[in-house]
Amino acid sequence: MMPLSAVLEGKLPKLVMFDLDGTLIDSAPDLAAALDKTLVALGRMPAGIENVRLWIGNGARVLVRRALAGGMAHEHVDEAQAESALELFMQAYADNHQLTQVYPGVVETLDWLQAQGVVMAVVTNKPERFVAPLLDEKDLGGYFRWIIGGDTLPQQKPDPAALMHVMHLAQVGANQALFVGDSRNDVLAARAAQVPCVALSYGYNHGRPISEERPACVLDDLRELKALISFDSVASLG
Repeated sequence: MMPLSAVLEGKLPKLVMFDLDGTLIDSAPDLAAALDKTLVALGRMPAGIENVRLWIGNGARVLVRRALAGGMAHEHVDEAQAESALELFMQAYADNHQLTQVYPGVVETLDWLQAQGVVMAVVTNKPERFVAPLLDEKDLGGYFRWIIGGDTLPQQKPDPAALMHVMHLAQVGANQALFVGDSRNDVLAARAAQVPCVALSYGYNHGRPISEERPACVLDDLRELKALISFDSVASLG
């Protein structure tokens, strides 16, 4: 595994962008509960959390379509039925985040990055309306200067547009930025934006090891990030 200090030319990043679901928080239990409530309301069998863990990663619309299809492939799902189910899902999920947990090591790592003067953002495919309230509910909202949801821009990951947008707002180049995620979409988006990507092994990658996507580094715990970034270049942030 290549040290991030080498990837970042021995400097601390000026900007770190994070995915949300599967990276900072384990939201699968609440997503599964809302999805199962939706399916039951439609007279269908519930999907169950293990299936939902496989389906997460491409935003609410695709998640609902996969649930209706009963699998990853959802091209045959009726559009009108999918829209109706999506509306039910959004209502069911809106105020139900009690089962969502912040992953171990997240708060310590965010505290450390903030102390170094690194600015941070969340770039997620989750609908924007849910992101800020959920971050605040889990006491994470104060860390992030920018929040980009799956419907903030016309494109969502794996398109690099959201990453490019945040870098423009932060006025930093790709060699001064880092993206942290857990899925193929995250790695592909970062690669297209020419930003180094650190991936977490514990997240949602449709049942495949994230190492297969060839990120710059794979971590089992976000606290490992601190050890991979050079300490001797804090002055370079100025």
